[in-house]
Amino acid sequence: MSTGDDEEPTTRLSEERAAVVIRLVVVASVALALVIGPEIARGRLTAAWVLVACYGVYAVALAVAEWRQRLPVRPALITVVDGLVLLVACGMTGGADTIMVAVLPLVAIAASLRTGAVRGRLGALALGVGFTVACLLGSDPSVPLAQRLLTGAWWSGFLVAAAVLVGVLVRMLERQLQAAAVSRARAAAEHERFLSERELRGRLVAAQQARLDGVRVVLHEFRTPVASLTALTADLAAGRLSEKSQVTAVRLLAEHAVHLRDMLDGLADLAVTDGSPLGRVRERRVVLAELADAVLDAAGVEPARRRPSVDPPDAAVRCDPQRLRRVLTNLVENAARHSGAEPVELAMEHAEGRLVAEVRDRGPGLPPGQQGLVTAKGVALGERRGTAGLGLWIVEALVGAMDGELSLLPREGGGLTARLELPLPAA
Repeated sequence: MSTGDDEEPTTRLSEERAAVVIRLVVVASVALALVIGPEIARGRLTAAWVLVACYGVYAVALAVAEWRQRLPVRPALITVVDGLVLLVACGMTGGADTIMVAVLPLVAIAASLRTGAVRGRLGALALGVGFTVACLLGSDPSVPLAQRLLTGAWWSGFLVAAAVLVGVLVRMLERQLQAAAVSRARAAAEHERFLSERELRGRLVAAQQARLDGVRVVLHEFRTPVASLTALTADLAAGRLSEKSQVTAVRLLAEHAVHLRDMLDGLADLAVTDGSPLGRVRERRVVLAELADAVLDAAGVEPARRRPSVDPPDAAVRCDPQRLRRVLTNLVENAARHSGAEPVELAMEHAEGRLVAEVRDRGPGLPPGQQGLVTAKGVALGERRGTAGLGLWIVEALVGAMDGELSLLPREGGGLTARLELPLPAA
């Protein structure tokens, strides 16, 4: 957007171009008048043509200089030269009876615009006095002295009145422009204030929504460990587990207790931070083989349906175990739920600081075009339509927070492959 400093030279350039065009038109008009009626020169035709020719060269030179934007002198001085040349022309073409007097108001207006109101009026008065002298010296002897003086006085008053009128119009225009500028400034300030208030309201709404999402995420994530803990404690209390199964159950209880503690930490984060549903990052060393067993246990996948694999077998990474476990548990739960009695595969491979985990099932897969829809908040497909629909949305949010990438791909032979790629260093 142009500023006032940028607009002023452009405006001045347009004014000078208009003055150049008018000057050339005046020269051409005077030359045409001399051709049609040479008698207007009052016997000084040669001198008149010399004056027209010199002024024509002067006008063309100013036009070229203006076209190159290199005027040799200030515009006010050019106006003075124009006035002097015009007064000489008036004296040479009849004084009080000259037709050149019609051009004098143009010079007076130009002087008033270029030099300001006060100087413009003084310049118009000086132009009138000069015309009066031209009337006295250049009029025919038959013109009475009183008529010469009266003509000079009349035109002097007219020129001063024209300069005054131009000054008044310029001041009115300046006031209007100033009022318009003030109105624009006020409108811009109101617009900025409105945008600031709207942005503030948007941030407040977003923060509140983030806190609500965080609560929903925490509640959703409590569902699996609480259900598992309920089943395990019931089996232990009833004594329905073998000694080996009891050891496994106790280990799973301990893992669920750690998971619940991490979830409570996330809930505390939600209360003291900006409302992020993901909580703070707490990095620890995570053995992938142990993580695979914990994820399958937490998802409630029966031993006969488990197909874990880790490459290399002793691979370990450094990450937030709660976040990674939440991602994989949600994916494995979805795979187990949609696979029926078919196996659920959890394959993890770590190489060159990157973890690639794939959860493969033999479920119905996804309809074409639904791969991006199912990760939206509140969307549930298939048999879980109408539920909260938070699982894959949580996964998508966690993966994004971990600078990873999640892809839902159709599996050859039927089913779905959830492919997760995360930049995780070895531990």
